[in-house]
Amino acid sequence: MIAISVDDKVLWSLVGLYGILIIASLIIAFLKKTVAEKSYTELTQRVKSWWVMVTVFTLAMLLSRNISLMFFGFISFLALKEYFSIIPTRRADRRILFWAYLAIPIQYYLVSIEWYGLFIIFIPVYVFLFLPMRMVIIGETKNFLHAAGTLHWGLMTLVFSMSHLAYLLVLPPLDNFKAGGVGLVLFLVFLTQFNDVSQYVWGKMLGKYKIIPKVSPNKTWEGFLGGVLTTTILSVLLAGLLTPLSFKMAIAAGLIISITGFIGDVIISAVKRDIGVKDSGNLLPGHGGILDRIDSLTYTAPLFFHFIYYLHY
Repeated sequence: MIAISVDDKVLWSLVGLYGILIIASLIIAFLKKTVAEKSYTELTQRVKSWWVMVTVFTLAMLLSRNISLMFFGFISFLALKEYFSIIPTRRADRRILFWAYLAIPIQYYLVSIEWYGLFIIFIPVYVFLFLPMRMVIIGETKNFLHAAGTLHWGLMTLVFSMSHLAYLLVLPPLDNFKAGGVGLVLFLVFLTQFNDVSQYVWGKMLGKYKIIPKVSPNKTWEGFLGGVLTTTILSVLLAGLLTPLSFKMAIAAGLIISITGFIGDVIISAVKRDIGVKDSGNLLPGHGGILDRIDSLTYTAPLFFHFIYYLHY
């Protein structure tokens, strides 16, 4: 089992994250006592869920690299399982789902052995070609194209894209960059989730002009632009602690994460709206399901990974 070397800057960043959660919990407790006539159930559930998610994430990141990779693989499994539970599938394709799930351990094994060449093409090429072939053998042609596209879209989004988050963890160390892969993962996950929160807060405070009302009625231009600005500023502040990025590249990273995080969010919203569900599940009280929590990461993870890989590897 390979241990993870964690830099002091990463540890202090985690301490700061827990500090934010403690402050949020104290604020909620204060509001309950002073403004008792209002309900804070949803807000309380969200903070409790954040405590669970941050604690699980911290343990996975600090224990060992293999445990961390298994944790990310398990997230992909839960997300794919949730996706298959809400999308319409043909009865004949139930036997194909085994092969889709099998792609998860193989993809994350490729991450663990750092075989980048096969990691980057395994699902987009080999699984893409294999699944339709296996579907043809079954012999069901009705809605064949729709079924094949649905299966592969789920694998690309929830396994291939998310596995880039895991590959950040195994990138080789760089000179004068002690935070390593743990720092990169923490930077990406924190900024992605913070972007979701900041866009929500700015939208609630100033939101007036809808950006895509048919897909996500609560999204506004004010919320989007406020989130982009806030996340980019935070990116600049944290880049020196957790990444090897220069000042200009930190701005670029903030823009990439904030803009593409928004895109990932609304694309999953479009999928749910097409299917006719509000939340993808109820695994996390106040947050919905796994898909509702990783929607932004499905875009930010691969794009931030290739941004870092291009600049430094």
